[in-house]
Amino acid sequence: MEGKTVQRPHAPAALACSAALLLATLTACGGSAEADTQSPTTPHGVTAQASSSTSVHVMWEPASDNTAITGYEIYREGRKVKSVPAAKRMIDIDGLTASTAYTFTVRARDAAGNLSGPSPAVPVTTQATPPEDDRAPTAPVKLRGTADGSRAATLTWGGSTDDVGVTSYDIYQEDSRIHSVPGTATTARLTGLRPGTVYTFTVRARDASDKSSPDSNAFDLTTASAPGAPASTAPTGLRTTTTAEGKQFVVDLSWDQPRTGGEIPAYELYLNGRMTTTIVWGGTPPQGRATYRLTLTDPPGTRYSLKLRAKLPDGKWGDFSAQRTVVLGD
Repeated sequence: MEGKTVQRPHAPAALACSAALLLATLTACGGSAEADTQSPTTPHGVTAQASSSTSVHVMWEPASDNTAITGYEIYREGRKVKSVPAAKRMIDIDGLTASTAYTFTVRARDAAGNLSGPSPAVPVTTQATPPEDDRAPTAPVKLRGTADGSRAATLTWGGSTDDVGVTSYDIYQEDSRIHSVPGTATTARLTGLRPGTVYTFTVRARDASDKSSPDSNAFDLTTASAPGAPASTAPTGLRTTTTAEGKQFVVDLSWDQPRTGGEIPAYELYLNGRMTTTIVWGGTPPQGRATYRLTLTDPPGTRYSLKLRAKLPDGKWGDFSAQRTVVLGD
């Protein structure tokens, strides 16, 4: 029986065809043909502050990238000691030796693993070993501030005292430390804020033994809105009162409702940054100032931060109120 002849392409031609198809596939899927080889810009504004005899606080301004920054790497004498995500621009380097000189640099990293050049090296000397120190500093007082446009603010406060000495002041925004200044300063300028946003700041003093003071008073500050942006929908004037009732605690909240052009059917209440309950009115929503009673069964000394936001007439959730902190039984 006569066999059937099968025509096969010449091998080099077949390989060329496969390579072309692979290149087209990689290009279509954003593969190596479009690999990111551009490094981020070098971080600038790097500072290093000796927070104590064994730690240094390093801060820097953000870098930029053609795609996105995914993190920063911190180097001590040219050796990497810490990595942080892109959202962080400060870190404490611990485990150092007292009265010792160090240098720190910072590099930015993108999603492709490209590293920026190192920032200029910043020298710092850790503090001397402190004498025996059993007491924390007193709390800073009279925290005040002003918004500098829509993306910056300046805070001022009355200084703390300590039996040995205050070495730094740490600025907190909703219980997260966002900035530090030396113990000789009682003012701080904050940048990188969002327009038309309510911020709640507190300050703590720290001594050479890394003992922190209690919080200063909380100060609420609202940055200016961006041109053409809608008015803020944040509840204002949030107040809290905590009382003990048997083995539980009752927190009474009250606040001024935002003007939204209609009734506010509900609020979301957040404790320690997590949504805890939705406040829904049983009948007609209240006008003007609203109230809510929260019952907690945690032990005395438990600390909570509270904030809330309104459900707007169009069904979307509005801006967050300023934050309040309560300590049960305090």
